[in-house]
Amino acid sequence: MSETVADFLLARLRAWGVQVVFGYAGDGINGLLAAWGRSDDDPLFVQARHEEMAAFEAVGYAKYSGRVGVCTATSGPGAVHLLNGLYDAKLDHVPVVAIVGQTARSAMGGSYQQEIDLQTLYKDVAGQFVATVTVPEQLPNVLDRAIRTAMAERTPTAVIIHSDVQELDYTAPTHAFKMVPSSLGVSWPTLAPDDEAVRRAAAILNAGDKVAILAGQGARSARSEVVEVAELLGAGIAKALLGKDAIPDDLPYVTGSIGLLGTRPSYEMMRDCDTLLIVGSSFPYTQFLPDFDQARAVQIDIDGSLIGMRYPTEVNIVGDAATTLRALLPHLDSKPDRSWRTTIEANVERWWQTMEMEALVDADPVNPMRLFHELSSRLPHDAVVSADSGSSANWYARQLRFHGDIRGSLSGTLATMGPGVPYGIGAKFAHPDRPAIVFAGDGAMQMNGLAELITVKHYWQQWTDPRLVIAILHNNDLNQVTWEMRAMGGAPKFDPSQTLPDVDYAAFATSLGLAAHTLTNPEQIGDAWDQALAADRPTILDVHTDPNVPPVPPHATFEQMKDSAKALLAGDADRWGVVKEGIKTKAQEFLPHSTSS
Repeated sequence: MSETVADFLLARLRAWGVQVVFGYAGDGINGLLAAWGRSDDDPLFVQARHEEMAAFEAVGYAKYSGRVGVCTATSGPGAVHLLNGLYDAKLDHVPVVAIVGQTARSAMGGSYQQEIDLQTLYKDVAGQFVATVTVPEQLPNVLDRAIRTAMAERTPTAVIIHSDVQELDYTAPTHAFKMVPSSLGVSWPTLAPDDEAVRRAAAILNAGDKVAILAGQGARSARSEVVEVAELLGAGIAKALLGKDAIPDDLPYVTGSIGLLGTRPSYEMMRDCDTLLIVGSSFPYTQFLPDFDQARAVQIDIDGSLIGMRYPTEVNIVGDAATTLRALLPHLDSKPDRSWRTTIEANVERWWQTMEMEALVDADPVNPMRLFHELSSRLPHDAVVSADSGSSANWYARQLRFHGDIRGSLSGTLATMGPGVPYGIGAKFAHPDRPAIVFAGDGAMQMNGLAELITVKHYWQQWTDPRLVIAILHNNDLNQVTWEMRAMGGAPKFDPSQTLPDVDYAAFATSLGLAAHTLTNPEQIGDAWDQALAADRPTILDVHTDPNVPPVPPHATFEQMKDSAKALLAGDADRWGVVKEGIKTKAQEFLPHSTSS
């Protein structure tokens, strides 16, 4: 049998080292599906329950593996469904290639079934590269460019292929006019910094007495270098949300997350520092950075288009984080005065004590912070963790202490609901030999997580390590938005939009043959984590949590507190529970803490 365009496409993916493609079937990609049948399912086709979930799984796979993620969908509605996941990739700078079917060429322009102008539809989300394959000779160049561009620009790209073209015999581009040849592979340079800029940056950092470091996901490959810089300068290290796994939390001067979901030590460090070093982060919320006239600042980032746009930095160095920091280190002076570092470490120690005290506050029935706190000390050193958008992201940011080689992520910039479970699935295909843990609210589970449990059932026995633990914050409330309405809008909870129908998540999981525990008592949580982390199959923890435990940050403004009070006085149905839990939780900051020996 001759090789079709679809056969060649799969062979080219294999040649690029692509091992898995996440997707959903449709007649717009029938030619591709037939080729998969002829290829002995290589690369592995992972069938999601919905194209959006396929895109999220590709994003999770790319985030946790460091390789390009690939997803596929049919023409028309399938292509539309991919968009949200692809926007998640775009905003978090993740390389994903979407391979999308299109109506046959002969029907184009005829208002035919599933005919959508995909070039226009994908122009924004895949703006760095989107192309339609109309003849076989185009394919290698289009596919190779899509993969290279995705990797080079850390962005989603798209390859659109007409359904009839997929079934044509493949013919390679010839050595002729208007033919575009292509080739496999790419070797990336290590971007070295400008020497003069490095010296200017060092002068600023050496002049400072109170140095703060903000590390983002771009610092992940420069962990040892960031730590060495912090040791020399006596600096503390705060982390943007996407950089939570860049630097371990067991270092005493790591202040944790920054921003609305951040910690008090990070807030205090930024409030009081006189010098700021930003490494691999485009953290956008400038109100959580030092005042503009307060600190001198240096930024290091590999992306020149994003550097120097979050703070009035004096020196902006485009370069690989590890390479740049290694060039910087010989020019840095070790600071003899460690009073700034001592203050940071004392604040961090008190913070973690406060987090434990807050997690142990009684609630009705379970304090959600307790779920995260009990896991924190049990986290396997090689765990892969994801959190969905919503209140679970608050506790993920503040309560979990990462150590070892733990990886973690969420939808950082798009902050879309629903990627938690598909991220976990993508993580298991990226690292089938590592345990994965997902935190998801009940809103996210009802939106799409329940359906993706079927995907988990379908594939888990292929994973070397079967452990995938999905912990559900079951409070029958769209809790993050409820609190945002109170704190930012001064509006009481609007029950018709916020209250969720009650679902027995554990029963659903059990019906799929997965392990499941329903937890309504905080004393059950520790044992449940132990069992889930020792299980021989994926486990669902259906944790009945109290929606009235406030996720408001410890540095909440007076205006936010006033707005919350106004909302409660305006007739919020949960006002007495909110007041009770809020007072008990906030009080933990002011109660006596233990002191280090």
